[in-house]
Amino acid sequence: MQPGRPLRAARLYLTGVFWRHRWGKGLVLLAPPLLAFALVYLASLAALFVSSFWTVNPFTTEIEHHWTLDNFRTIFESSAYRTIALRTIGIAAAVTVTDAILAFPLGYFMARLARPRTRAFLFVAVLLPLWSSYLIRVYIWRLILDQNGVLNWTLRQLGLGPLHLAYSNWAVWIVFSYVWLPFMVLPVYGALERIPESLLEASRDLGARGFETFRRIVLPLALPGVVAGSIFTFSLTLGDYVTPMLAGGSSSQFIGNVVYSSVGISNNVPFAAAFATIPLAVMAVYLLIARKLGAFEAM
Repeated sequence: MQPGRPLRAARLYLTGVFWRHRWGKGLVLLAPPLLAFALVYLASLAALFVSSFWTVNPFTTEIEHHWTLDNFRTIFESSAYRTIALRTIGIAAAVTVTDAILAFPLGYFMARLARPRTRAFLFVAVLLPLWSSYLIRVYIWRLILDQNGVLNWTLRQLGLGPLHLAYSNWAVWIVFSYVWLPFMVLPVYGALERIPESLLEASRDLGARGFETFRRIVLPLALPGVVAGSIFTFSLTLGDYVTPMLAGGSSSQFIGNVVYSSVGISNNVPFAAAFATIPLAVMAVYLLIARKLGAFEAM
């Protein structure tokens, strides 16, 4: 018997098995990334959830593995923490709505009206900010919105009074809306591009005007793309703590800032884990709603 014949026979046998059972080939291909996903992501979420029920000894600052709801009770009974949670969710929703309003007309023009060269230019214009550092973009907007920044200087030249936007929730909203706008434009563009031209022609042939066509055809078909983009804008705003710290200052605390200070300053990891479960729970509900609206098919 030749030395390589058993190995060749085993390879042919496995090839035949994968050919007859396509699921086996898919399982072999997906096993490494699924295993890494389970170990890195799901295991870390499980550890986060479990540690949120622990507590910290006030004298030794050591983590005690005693099951308790004190961390969650502190969050829901404290008006300060409730305000921070509501502020985070509210600004995330405001950023999502703002980006959807800005992205829809731009995406429609790129998908339905622009010529190829104009479309390419707009794509570069939308994606170009992503090539620069996130911190650079935040600091640029901080300079623009500063008390003596570009915006107030322009208003003074026009004879208008300055706007006190620096280090406020308004500044956080503006910066977030700018930073996450490309993540909304691209899904909206993709959804609008997939709308068949025949449907729009049929609507016009049946006597529907522009607004009627938009309300009955364009908006329902583009809604999954809007919801898909909102997943990015909403979740990224919920979990960010750099922009509130740089653009909002101490008056604009987000959930991420409380989690950061609880881990790095007060060394209260269980409380940080409990507070971090709030955006996770909000995103879980949001993803279920997005799935019902068909957003995953537009991503």
